[in-house]
Amino acid sequence: MKVFSRLTAIAVTTGALIASASAAFAGLGQPSPWEIGMQQSASPVMDDITSFNTFLFWITTAIALFVLILLAIIIVRFNARAHPVPSRTTHNTPLEIIWTIVPVVILAAIAVPSFRLLFIELEVPKPDITVKVTGKQWFWSYAYPDNGNFQFDSTFVADKDLKPGQPRLLTVDNEMVVPVNKVVHVLVTGADVIHSFNVPSFGIRIDAVPGRLNDTWFKATREGIFYGQCTELCGTNHSFMPIVVRVVSEADFNAWATKAKQEYADTEPPQPTTVAAADTPAQ
Repeated sequence: MKVFSRLTAIAVTTGALIASASAAFAGLGQPSPWEIGMQQSASPVMDDITSFNTFLFWITTAIALFVLILLAIIIVRFNARAHPVPSRTTHNTPLEIIWTIVPVVILAAIAVPSFRLLFIELEVPKPDITVKVTGKQWFWSYAYPDNGNFQFDSTFVADKDLKPGQPRLLTVDNEMVVPVNKVVHVLVTGADVIHSFNVPSFGIRIDAVPGRLNDTWFKATREGIFYGQCTELCGTNHSFMPIVVRVVSEADFNAWATKAKQEYADTEPPQPTTVAAADTPAQ
């Protein structure tokens, strides 16, 4: 049994190292080299998602270790050499009660925080700002009905046009700008095919469906630039329609909104020319 105890200790230690390494390698706002976990959280919803993921990790680890130990015991103690006369026991009432009740308890323990998280994601608090997002082939359009009802397109920046420090395949010409510590109500729809609006650090992902208005929300708790991408297979340039959200102070947002209202309100934004499949950079 000492061997089993040592194996259990090694497995638990390995799990703890993996969990800590996941937090260490995960980046804030964009993917990081050697990242093995989710991106660092920048919203209350993402905090809850991360906590729930860690909770599930330990439950699945415990179940896997328990099953592994049972299999090892059976292999060692109940093989033909160690146990030449097999047991003819057909029923064990206490054991049957245990293996019925324990899975129910485990599922209930998972269901309660899961339902809570779903309600948090679906129940939009009173918004401070509303942004309408429209997915198109293959770019995003953003409208600000609460700040002058202006709109603009956000298109992918090719490799040859990148500036130093701008990430490849994630940079756009016009960013979605929101204020920090404010509830942002995001209305999402599609203009042609189904897209998906996804920003990992905010814990939001929702389909942009033509003819339907879906909604989600987030509250950014840190200033900075946060990247996402369309996560629906929407066509040949699917991998070239990134999402960039710039989180700024309230004063900076008001200044940006005033400038953007003057720049975009009076003119319909031009439709960008989609990049031909042959001209798209290799991933």
